[in-house]
Amino acid sequence: MKKRKPPKKDESNRYHQIVRHIFFRHYAKGMTEFTFARSEIETAAASLGIPLPKNIGDSLYTYRFRMALPEEISRTAPPGKNWIIKLAGKGKYKFELVAGGHILPNEMLADIKIPDATPGVIDMYALNDEQALLGKLHYNRLIDIFLGFAAYRLQSHLRTTVPGMGQVETDEIYVGIDSRGVHYIVPVQAKGGTDKLSIVQVEQDLALCRNKFPSLFCIPVAAQFMRDDVIALFSFVDGEDGVGVSSERHYRLVAPESMTREEWEIYRKRLFAGADKS
Repeated sequence: MKKRKPPKKDESNRYHQIVRHIFFRHYAKGMTEFTFARSEIETAAASLGIPLPKNIGDSLYTYRFRMALPEEISRTAPPGKNWIIKLAGKGKYKFELVAGGHILPNEMLADIKIPDATPGVIDMYALNDEQALLGKLHYNRLIDIFLGFAAYRLQSHLRTTVPGMGQVETDEIYVGIDSRGVHYIVPVQAKGGTDKLSIVQVEQDLALCRNKFPSLFCIPVAAQFMRDDVIALFSFVDGEDGVGVSSERHYRLVAPESMTREEWEIYRKRLFAGADKS
C-alpha cells in the first residue's frame, strides 16, 4: 500500500470536523452501523464552510488506519466497543461498532533473534518504512519462519475490486505449501512509522482471498515495526465472533556474529520443551 504522510495539524483539524459532521448526520443512539457516501466529504466541507482537503480520500484513510476517531464519536461507543470505518461498496463507507479496532503488539512478548540476511543495499535505498519492512520479510524468510511452511512472494501491492466492498489493496501476496501438500494464500499488510494495523484491513484481505483465491487456505498476516527495529508478526482467523489474532511473534534481526552459543542453546531448549508438551 502506498505510504501516506500524516496530515498536518490544520489538515488534521479539518479532518476531525468533516468526520464528526458525517457521523452525527447519520448517528442515532443505539445504532451499531450505518453507511455513508464518499461524496458526503464534499457536502460536509461545504456545510462547515471549510476548504475541501487536498486529498479527499485521506480524510477517511487517516481514521481507518492512522489516527483515533474524534473523542465525540468515541464517547458514543459502549464499553469494550469502538467505531471503525469500513468499505461498503464503490464510493461507499460504513461506520461499524466492533470489539477492538487497531491491532497493537504485546509489549510483554519476548523477542526471537534472527540472523539478518537483508542485503545492505536494500537498507540503503528503501524509500520508506513500509518498503523496508516488506524487504526484510522477504529476504529473511520471516513469513516462512512465522507460519511454518514454505511461502513464496506472488505479487506486491495487489489492488482489485471485491463485491460489497469496492476497491481493496494488500501490500503483498504470498502463496505457500506445507509438508502435507496443502496450499495457502497469505495476504500481508505492513505498517511502519505512525500507521497502525487495523482489523479493517484484515477483513478486506479475507474478502479478497475468498473472491480471488477461493480454493486456497487463507491466512492473513500483518507486520509492524516496533522499537529498535523489532518486527511484530500477527496471523488471523475468522471465527464465530469475527476476526481474531491466532498467533503473534516478535523477531529481532541481528548481525549473525552477534548471536552467542548461549542464545542458540536457549532456543534449542525451547524446542525440546515444546516437543515434550505436545
